[in-house]
Amino acid sequence: MSRRGEHWLRSLALAAFVCVASAGSAQAQRKASAADDAEFGPVVRTYLGYLRSEQEVVDDRASRHEVSTAYYRRNSNRIRALRQLALRIARETHNDYLPELYAVTRDELGTLFDPPPPADFRVGEVVNNTFRYLGSVRSAESFYMFERLDVYEQAELIKKHEAQQPVANTTAASAPDASPATDNSPRGNRPTTTRPRRVHIP
Repeated sequence: MSRRGEHWLRSLALAAFVCVASAGSAQAQRKASAADDAEFGPVVRTYLGYLRSEQEVVDDRASRHEVSTAYYRRNSNRIRALRQLALRIARETHNDYLPELYAVTRDELGTLFDPPPPADFRVGEVVNNTFRYLGSVRSAESFYMFERLDVYEQAELIKKHEAQQPVANTTAASAPDASPATDNSPRGNRPTTTRPRRVHIP
């Protein structure tokens, strides 16, 4: 066999070894991660298992060259950010419960809000009566973390905001008017009562 042929075979063998080693390492990491999850209840473990499955899907698509490197990197970072947040919530609350969690980058805010609000959120702030901001997580890049309120919380917030609307127009309409009974003023000058726009609940 020629020297060039031997070099090619060695390169092929090395590449195969790296692939096998990487796959083995990833599998070992997943097993170790699953073992670490044993401290949590079934609900939290199920969510963490779901994140592992999502990562496997992303890995598989990347291995088939179905997605770009940028897509793979961002979604892998997103999954890690969600895992960090889920672990933090579970350990801080000691409850076997997790809300519906979202992790988006600054340029992805439009996927949750239309139009996208300014990115200067306060922790605990509720946006559009739908999402509560939980802070940011750094996973190679910064992700804004949100939980979606359940439908009962959303309805309660909408009801509360409607009840807090100013009643100035109603008071002005019910007060005695010293002007003549006949109102000849243009329609545009009359006081109007505005109703708050209801937020669409998906």
